[in-house]
Amino acid sequence: MTETGNPMSTSAQGLSWRVKLAVGLLVLLAVGVVIVSNRLLTDRYTADTRSRAEVRLALYTGNLMAELQRTSVVPLLLARDPELVQALREGNFSATSAKLIALQGQIGVASIRLLDADGRVAGATNRNILGTNNRNEPYFVEAQRTKETIFTAVPREAGGFDFVYSRAVMDDGRPVGVIVVSVDLMKYERAWAGLQDAVLVTDSEGTVILATEALWRGQQVTDALALRDPPSAIARALQATSDWAQSPPDAYVRGEAVMKTEARVPFRGWKIQTFTAYGSVREQVNGILALQIMGFAILMAFTFYMLSRQAWSRSLSFQRESAELRTLNARLQREIAEREKVQKDLAVAELTLAQSSKLAALGEMSAAVSHELNQPLAAMKTYLAGARLLLQRRRPEEALSSFQRIDDLIERMGAITRQLKSYARKGGEAFEEVDLRACVSSALAMMEPQLKARVVKISRGLPRQPVMVMADRIRLEQVIINLLRNALDATKDSRDPQIDILLAAGDTALMTVRDNGHGIADLENLFEPFYTTKKPGEGVGLGLAISSGIVTDLGGRLTAHNGEGGGAGFEMQLPIYGRKQEAAE
Repeated sequence: MTETGNPMSTSAQGLSWRVKLAVGLLVLLAVGVVIVSNRLLTDRYTADTRSRAEVRLALYTGNLMAELQRTSVVPLLLARDPELVQALREGNFSATSAKLIALQGQIGVASIRLLDADGRVAGATNRNILGTNNRNEPYFVEAQRTKETIFTAVPREAGGFDFVYSRAVMDDGRPVGVIVVSVDLMKYERAWAGLQDAVLVTDSEGTVILATEALWRGQQVTDALALRDPPSAIARALQATSDWAQSPPDAYVRGEAVMKTEARVPFRGWKIQTFTAYGSVREQVNGILALQIMGFAILMAFTFYMLSRQAWSRSLSFQRESAELRTLNARLQREIAEREKVQKDLAVAELTLAQSSKLAALGEMSAAVSHELNQPLAAMKTYLAGARLLLQRRRPEEALSSFQRIDDLIERMGAITRQLKSYARKGGEAFEEVDLRACVSSALAMMEPQLKARVVKISRGLPRQPVMVMADRIRLEQVIINLLRNALDATKDSRDPQIDILLAAGDTALMTVRDNGHGIADLENLFEPFYTTKKPGEGVGLGLAISSGIVTDLGGRLTAHNGEGGGAGFEMQLPIYGRKQEAAE
């Protein structure tokens, strides 16, 4: 009996040893997997959260710039309004406020004020401020001093800033008043306050000018974060967490770790910052870690079930497995719902950003329409004058030729308007094989009236072989015409004006337009929209900006430089169609 009892005892001891070894290995495996998974998942969800924050930041920046650009044009238009100029000249402001109120509803700005030469409010959308004196305000002083549109951030007594554009109203070359247009940027604060992130905008000196918390305004960023309790947006999202595995935070708000995202606003050195809580990252990571722990618990229960020979242990293992599976299913359902919600929010943010960019492009297009139609209109005026003179001299055949050219210009204007309707699309539906030599000849024919009106030497250097590029012919001719007009204007004061047009074909098609004019003073801002060196009324500074955009769309590059002996030169490089096709084959 002792011999039979000894094997049973040895078997029991061996079974206990195997169970302990299996449990120990499972525990070590679970700890290792949890540690590695925690680090990997934390990095992944942190990167996802940062990417979504950057998308929202780009959306905030786009909306802010769209509002600033849209409002910046308003003072320029109102400063040239004949009724406002007449009211300032005559001192009769009886209908001025009503006109400004009507314009405010049409334009959608915060407020409009008309100041007379002494700085008194002569007309305003807010009638309560009529007669107040703004003589010492910076926007009044700077507008009269520079004669350009001035942007000013004026601190409020109650906190915050008023953002205004101002411009002097000129009459016979002298300022007779100032038009002041306020930009409503506070609406973005109200929109940001309803989101999870805390948002602030700083100027070039690092002062907070817009923020989701009122007490941040006017402070430096470090002072605002240190002296202020955690903002409500952060307080709602942050959990008091000191997790041992959390990634190093970007910043702290009153001791709480947050993720900081920063971007540059392309306006007067402004910057925008957002602070996003790590709470959502920890929730997602902890949810998956809980699933892993549950999985190991299920595996351990299954191991106990296989190794255990007793019925009560099997029954308990079945019950525990069933309960854990139900919990696992519920958590999986919540995780799926959370991921679907995050994906929907990201898709909405991307669509909103795309729509904002499209609206900004359409806003610039509205200003480009008048500029692009000005060229054929000026040529039509010249041809009409010539036709009238020919008819008076009884030369109807030559007059009919002028009328035919006017008809061609009308067709061209129609083509330009059709082209401008599709200007916001970045497709190539209208592209075709175009000979650059023919485009140069067509542009010179278009500029013929202006060239005949002055004595300008035109030198052309064109190759004998065709120079073929893939482009939209009308838009390409617009670029050449813009370059020729700028060269013609630059040589207005030259004693022997000369314009050289050179075309060469190598690895790329290179067209050069040179003149012997006064040169270019500011090459850095030459291709910026609304930058011009011409006098008021002679140009709005859109020609080179539009030309640069067209050449970029065609896959080329437009550059400018000053000549060594004086004058300026513009070089347009475009890929040659034949070379590109051979490379593809």
